[in-house]
Amino acid sequence: MKQTRVAAVKSRHQRIRRKVTGTGDRPRLAVFRSHQHIYAQLIDDSQHHTLIAASSLEPDLRQKLESGNNCKASEEVGRLIAERAKAAGIDHVVFDRGGNIYHGRVKALAEAARDAGLEF
Repeated sequence: MKQTRVAAVKSRHQRIRRKVTGTGDRPRLAVFRSHQHIYAQLIDDSQHHTLIAASSLEPDLRQKLESGNNCKASEEVGRLIAERAKAAGIDHVVFDRGGNIYHGRVKALAEAARDAGLEF
């Protein structure tokens, strides 16, 4: 029986999370993609603590963007998370694509974060 898209993403995410962990020195950049928005968090898995978060739901981004579910919104969220990380003194992260394929919105967020100064 064929898996649904949601089940396939969940399965891939569990497989990725076995290998990818964030530390205080190098937190995990976790990306969650919903149908209407995109979210990014920097997570310290050793402390089970979210250090920094950004999403396309933030009021300043919602005014600039016409939609939260396109590559332009993902680029803005990537830039925003990188700016906040740099301000907190974080330069290196581990990328967690959240079970999604590295394509489209996830790729746009990652490349924007790299362009803004995060290294992964």
